[in-house]
Amino acid sequence: MKKTFIFSALLLLFISVQSFAQNAEGNFTKHQAKKWFNKKEWLNGANLHPHNSINKQAFARQYLLNKNYWNKAFVFLATHNLDSLPKGKYVIDGDNVTASVTADSSKDFENTKWESHRKFIDLQCIISGEEKMGISPVEKATVTKEYDDKRDVANYTAEGKFYVAGARTFFIFFPSDVHRPNITPGGNKVVKKIVIKIRVA
Repeated sequence: MKKTFIFSALLLLFISVQSFAQNAEGNFTKHQAKKWFNKKEWLNGANLHPHNSINKQAFARQYLLNKNYWNKAFVFLATHNLDSLPKGKYVIDGDNVTASVTADSSKDFENTKWESHRKFIDLQCIISGEEKMGISPVEKATVTKEYDDKRDVANYTAEGKFYVAGARTFFIFFPSDVHRPNITPGGNKVVKKIVIKIRVA
């Protein structure tokens, strides 16, 4: 009986250590990632709504490996009045985390492009207005313009899912996500948005 208890205790300890080691490397299961994501502690008080299309496993991994960058990005969003934040570029953490605030008319579909990035992750948040965004797995897209290292962008043709986002909603696009932002849901109205670029772990 005593041996069985000791074996069980050691087994539980081994599983816990393995789980910790995996998470230290950012290897979350879908269930672990969803549970972590739904707690929303990572928002750091930002009153924003993460879109359900966000790849929770990719996010959990990147957040854990670059926690300092992500915390600074969300603290920036939590501590600034986004409605009155002037257009322009903002340095949050050197060239590791930067933000751009724009207020431009959304575009007709044919005037937008599918794109992806390798060095930086896009956090795109609508401050006011409404915008349609597309997303597709990069492995299912066809390259139309090869990756430009200086601009950190490649362009594609793709078949993806499209979502309309309103104020205070944000998307996160990883290197595995081909995305197509800035599409008008109708009327080409002005959309104020902030795009934060976070360096890939």
